[in-house]
Amino acid sequence: MKEYKVLKPSLGWSNRMEKLEDFLNEYAKQGWALHTINNFDTYIQVIMERNKNR
Repeated sequence: MKEYKVLKPSLGWSNRMEKLEDFLNEYAKQGWALHTINNFDTYIQVIMERNKNR
């Protein structure tokens, strides 16, 4: 079974790609994997997934 986490990272305007990479790596250390990134006009939504019974 999978579990999901919906997040809205605060990346600011400078170094956005580096901040996003750091954000994803921090969750990867906890066993989360990127499922989806949605780019809205004013923010980015990130959906992470991992096995619930790990």
